Amino acid sequence: MKRLSTLVLMATLLAACAGPATPASEGFAIYLLAEKLSPAEVAQAELGTLKLEDEPILSTEDIVAYVSGAHQITLTPSAMERLGQLKVPVSGAGIPFVVCVDKKPIYSGAFWSPLSSLSFDGVAIMLLPGVLPGARLDYVRIEANSVGERPDPRSDPRILQALERAGKLVERATPVMPTCDFTDWEHGLFGTTLLVVGPSRTRSMC
Repeated sequence: MKRLSTLVLMATLLAACAGPATPASEGFAIYLLAEKLSPAEVAQAELGTLKLEDEPILSTEDIVAYVSGAHQITLTPSAMERLGQLKVPVSGAGIPFVVCVDKKPIYSGAFWSPLSSLSFDGVAIMLLPGVLPGARLDYVRIEANSVGERPDPRSDPRILQALERAGKLVERATPVMPTCDFTDWEHGLFGTTLLVVGPSRTRSMC
């Protein structure tokens, strides 16, 4: 009986010394803001003072691959669908976001429309839903405008290390052309004509 009591006491002491389990790190994530600010206001603000949404719009689990040089992110279908639901203004400024590693803000940017009448001197992810109906794209690219001689925030070592630890970082992407399924001639961005493909014909590239 004494031996059993001693074993129970030792197990209790070991559990107390071990403490709570260390939570898994979140890694790379992109958050929208919980407050209404313009991309220009976010760019001028101290990152640590910005209030972010509780859950990221994109997390490490949403990423299939991140190309380090081009900063092109291949995403899961559910993540692409989520981005497609963002209402990015065409006639105004975009939707600001903050890139974080383990919930620590690294840099800010904005989801932007290439059809916007406004320019943006910062990091942007261009979203253009609906211009290529039927096209199945599975990636986005983080673009940096007017970085100049300043360090490129997209290549912050903390970001690249987090992506590498998660097994998401690659040096180059496998080129994949989006396939389209159209029933009539269409004009895409910049007036590019897209090939008509009927239901009974083979699918072509656009």
